Amino acid sequence: MEDKFSELARKLRPSPIRELLKLINEPDIISFAGGIPDPTLFPIDLMWEVTQQILENEGDKALQYGPSDGDIGLREEISKWLKDKEGVDIPASRILPTTASQQGLDLIGKVFINPGDYVIVGLPTYLGALAAFSAYGVQFIGIPLDDEGMQVELIPEKLKKLRRAQKRVKFVYVVPDFQNPAGVTMSLQRRKRLIEIAEKYDFLIVEDTPYRELRYSGEHVPPFIALGPKERVISLYSFSKILFPGLRVGFVIAAPNVIRKLILAKQAADLCSPVLTQFVVREILKRRDAFKRHIMRLVVRYRDKRDAMLSALMKYFHDIPGVRWTKPEGGLFLWLTFPEGLDTEKMFPKALENKVAYIIGTAFHFDGSGKNTARLNFSYPTMKQIDEGIRRLSKVVEAELRELERKKRIKLTV
Repeated sequence: MEDKFSELARKLRPSPIRELLKLINEPDIISFAGGIPDPTLFPIDLMWEVTQQILENEGDKALQYGPSDGDIGLREEISKWLKDKEGVDIPASRILPTTASQQGLDLIGKVFINPGDYVIVGLPTYLGALAAFSAYGVQFIGIPLDDEGMQVELIPEKLKKLRRAQKRVKFVYVVPDFQNPAGVTMSLQRRKRLIEIAEKYDFLIVEDTPYRELRYSGEHVPPFIALGPKERVISLYSFSKILFPGLRVGFVIAAPNVIRKLILAKQAADLCSPVLTQFVVREILKRRDAFKRHIMRLVVRYRDKRDAMLSALMKYFHDIPGVRWTKPEGGLFLWLTFPEGLDTEKMFPKALENKVAYIIGTAFHFDGSGKNTARLNFSYPTMKQIDEGIRRLSKVVEAELRELERKKRIKLTV
């Protein structure tokens, strides 16, 4: 059978996160692994209200096939919402609803990437994007992150080397707001500089911003779609983190010619996204005040959880040398960096033995680096679990560092 598979199928690999999540289903394991919203914050009453209304008044349409370019009512409501919150005029014709933003990533890969093409990503970066683009034979160029996001000043030198080899970059992929996995936010200065570089070297900017509404501190930074030429920027949004992941509703904003190609690619993928879930999001967006109240509830609760995790890290890790972590202004994650030599993949089984789980850092590095890093999620666990889970993790790390030091001493004496 193996010889019957396509070259693309042979390249496909399981998601490291999905494989690790299979190991942490025991109820007594405290998991910081998945990027999962807190289900106690789902607006079930609002969902019940709008779904009942839709089925009573539009059931024949909601349960039927829909257009590949998405429900026009949803696209118009998204346009109004973007105008309200971002101050940008995006006509409905530039908006394509997708089956969550992950489909948007796959469609972008299908439309833009030929085997051997180059794409710039962060080190680390969202592994769902790495998987989506890898399927189409992409070559990645990694740019390190710091507390202001991708270090964009490193990009021109990479581009000059490619030009000398008569190769060029198709696009740069960024998660500018509360980045998954690192939790950092790209500064306004760097966003503007990246646009300048893109203009000079003629590549696209793909911004993926599923956490944008979840800001807990710091100042609002405009999205790329509000800063750069709209023909050069492709934006992906999702309602998974701010409403219900199970709805699987996201959308892409792009230039008209790009939207047309994405629609053709989508027709081949699924004909259309589910109409019922599009209608649900449309009706929730219409209830603008209720939606805003829900977002504020998320912000308040997740801010408390973020602060609880930062406090727990200070309490349990302050005496462990060489351990650093990011301090996210929003989103769902923060990033841990341990001393060189500590391998979080090798340490993972020991963490499970101690009933705590995280995601290994190498999953977010296309080049296999990041062995001494890990991603922690703070949105899903309870406040009590956050404190206890960080305590357990600190004990695992302390034991691992002691073992590394012991092996180092043995090596020096041999």
